[in-house]
Amino acid sequence: MKSFYHFLMKYRHPKPKDEISQFANDAYEDHSFPKMSMNYEELSSYLELNGEYLPSMSVFDHAWELYLAEQEK
Repeated sequence: MKSFYHFLMKYRHPKPKDEISQFANDAYEDHSFPKMSMNYEELSSYLELNGEYLPSMSVFDHAWELYLAEQEK
């Protein structure tokens, strides 16, 4: 099972077309992002305190749902 960060990186794009792509780009630039985490609470807490680049936590929640769906495959 891969970390959320590893999953999110597939959405990186030089010209982000949506909020998840922008989130991926910003997380990549965030050198303190918990890159090995697979834990919703840990990631959510981190982003609430340090994710000023997120316009809304709903972007993370949506990305997390996509992450869970991929892990179930």
